[in-house]
Parts: sequence; C-alpha cells; structure tokens
Amino acid sequence: MTNKNILPFLLTALLLAGCGTETPETEPAAQAQTSAPESPFIWATNVGGDAYTGTDGVNYEAESSVTGGTVGTMEQVKGSQDPALYQSFREGDIQFDKALPNGLYDVTFHFAEHTEIGGGERVFDVVVNGETRIPDVDVMAWRDGQIISGLTVATAAVEVTDGMLSARFEPKAGQPVLSAVVIRENRPRSDDWELVWSDEFDVDGAPDPAKWSYNIWPPGKVNLEEQYYTDRLKNVRVEDDMLVIEAHLEDYEGAKYTSGRIHTEGKADFLYGRFDIRAKVPRGQGTWPAVWMLPTDPFKYATNCEAGEDWQGSPTCDAWPNSGEIDILEHVGYQMGHVHGTVHNRAYFWMNWEQRKGRLIDNDVADEFHVYSVEWFEDRIDMYVDDVLYFTYMNEGTGWRAWPYDHAYNLIINIAMGGAWGSAGGPTDDSALPAKLFIDWVRIYQKPDMGMQHNVAAN
Repeated sequence: MTNKNILPFLLTALLLAGCGTETPETEPAAQAQTSAPESPFIWATNVGGDAYTGTDGVNYEAESSVTGGTVGTMEQVKGSQDPALYQSFREGDIQFDKALPNGLYDVTFHFAEHTEIGGGERVFDVVVNGETRIPDVDVMAWRDGQIISGLTVATAAVEVTDGMLSARFEPKAGQPVLSAVVIRENRPRSDDWELVWSDEFDVDGAPDPAKWSYNIWPPGKVNLEEQYYTDRLKNVRVEDDMLVIEAHLEDYEGAKYTSGRIHTEGKADFLYGRFDIRAKVPRGQGTWPAVWMLPTDPFKYATNCEAGEDWQGSPTCDAWPNSGEIDILEHVGYQMGHVHGTVHNRAYFWMNWEQRKGRLIDNDVADEFHVYSVEWFEDRIDMYVDDVLYFTYMNEGTGWRAWPYDHAYNLIINIAMGGAWGSAGGPTDDSALPAKLFIDWVRIYQKPDMGMQHNVAAN
C-alpha cells in the first residue's frame, strides 16, 4: 500500500529529484549472511539470450527448449534487479517444451514490453500443459502502464503426468512476447523456524488490544482512498475464530464507505523473520485489501520531516518511501485472482518507473483460504503464496536507498476502497458491498542463528 496522497507527492518527488536534497548519514550495508529461498529451483532459461546468473542466484541457461517467433533485443530495462535478463526476448508464435519427471511444478514467466504501445494492443493467454493458466496478459498495462519494465508472473502446481511441461502463448491482440522462464518443484518449505508471535483470533469481539491498534482516518488521507477507517465492530471484529475486516457502503462523517485498518506498531515490531497470514480476500471492483508492513521508526531515513510529523499523507515529508515498505499481500478487485507482492524504497518505487514487484495468479483467492508469506533476511526478501515463491528482492549492498529493510517493521491489515489503485479498473461496484477480508491467523517466526530481532509488548 503506497502511503502518499499521490498528486501532492508527485510534485514533491519531481522537485526532490532535481534539487539534490541532503540525505541522512548511514553506513554501507553490512556483509549479510547469505540465505537461499526455500522453493527448490529446477530449471531456467534466458529466452533469446545467453546464460545468465540472476541477482537471486538463479542460473539461467542460454536459450533452450524454446522455439517459435523471432528473437529481439532491447537496450533499456527498468523495474528489475536483473535488467540483462529482459534485454533479449522472443515475439510471435512462441512455445517451450521441457522434459521433467512427473510431479507438480511452479512456473514463473518474465516479460517486458519493448514497443511504444498502449493497453490492449498486445494481449495473450499463457497456456500450460493445455490449461489457460494466465489469461489476458497485457504486459504494458500489468506493469502499471509502463513499457521497458520487467514483469514477473507466476502460476503454481502445474501437474506433469507425461514427462513434459509445455507452454503456449496464444494471441488475442498483437503477438506474445517472452523474456525468461523459471521452473521450481512445488513442495512445502522447511519447518526449521521458531514461532515468536501469533494471533489465532479465538476470542470474539474487538481484536486483542495487547496486539493490535486502530488507524481511525478520514477518506483521502492516503492514496486518494474513499473509505473512513473506524474502530467499530461493524468494520473490525473477531468472530467465528477469525479476524474480519469489513467494508460498507454508508454515509459516515462525509465518507461514502467505511472500513477498518489495524496494526501492531509498538506492540509487535520485527526485524527479519517469516510472516505467515492465512487469509481470504473479498470480491468486488474497487476493493483493495492488503496485509503489509511499515517501519516502526518511519523517520529513520527521512530527510525533510519535522519531529513527530504526521508523515502518512504528508505532501512534503519523505519518511515514505525513504524508510521502506513491504507488501505481503495486495489484491485489487478489478483483477480478481492477481496476488501482488511489492517492496517500496527511495531507489525503486512507482514514481521513477522502477517499482520492484511480482504477482501470482490464483483464481480462487476469494473462495478459499491461502497462506500469504514473506521471508525477510539481511540479504533478501522472498514472497510466497502457499509456499510458492513468486518474487524475490535482493539487498544490493548499496545503502539505505535500495535497502531500508535494516530496522524494525510492524504488520498492518486493512481494506481500502477505491483510491489510486483500487479505482484503476473503473468505478467501485457498490453492489459487491459489504466486502469482507477474513484472516484465519497470523504467525510470525524467526531463526535464532540469523541475528533476527523482535519487540513484543508485555501482555
């Protein structure tokens, strides 16, 4: 969840980009203990290009098992820590066929739009082993209306029964493009983590005040959102052994909608760890549920904020994005089934067309519970859904602008209505309200041998 009134911040960011503002003193990133993702790598190929090793350690073969279309190249790539991976691609009637043992696999596709086109001018389906797994891919539109930006999209639990994993790219408008493919075995992560904090939501009524606090905000405070956040049971409650965040269509204090937003700041703050949240998201265009994290000290890397300033929604204070944000789950109702994981920081965020993000397609997110996770280490951040790795962000060792993830963060759960992203697909579908985000449980784990820290208030 971006934490700015977007139009005022646009002007501010453009000014800051050109005036060389001072930045806080900080030491270069320490040599981090190397970690590795817990989703086993099987095979990857750099489509149209040479062998390449990604910043996350994935070894891409020089193009193999991919045929059809024509090879192309592009010079500039944004929005990825591996721009070289997207500089070669294929365009046209593409397919790949990879021989694999029978079993379940997760497949990640990398795309980038290389041509000055608009949304809807290049649209295609990704068909894996005869099943349309990723429909209506529009690389330019899915990459926030940008060209030359890397797009990462994953699909999970593809079953191989005949020794072959195959993909076809079926055009609906224009011709498909493809930059790279990664295949991993679909299996659970290791369980060598120690539970340090949880909420099972087993007592009806208001959320446990020893663990959660409310944001009570009017509409428009951040992201042009249209809801009023309240602390009423109507909007935030525990019932039937789960947390319910519920958005309503109602006139309330000048707002058209009400909803809830709770957080653990000052009650459960963490530096590194594994964060698992079992959740079910609402349906409805205009809904924007999220489970995410903000720094407990938002001013750590701020350069122009006053002491104690109300930084969320400020058009001048740069606590955001300087001090960082980690989005574990975001879902916008106009793109049902698209699960987004994102990091925000000064070096890479939407304003400079360098947002670092990934998505996984799962069409039953409003019907079934899934476990949404982040594993946050000194050197990397990995995003998962049901143990399926779909996005990685690496510590580049260049300092706070790209890695402000070296201090404690707290957890936030909310449903926004409308706003800069929630309304991007069109007007809110009021008939879909009330809309409910269900959280079955939150569980936070750490490994004692990795220097992780946490602060939990006494109950």
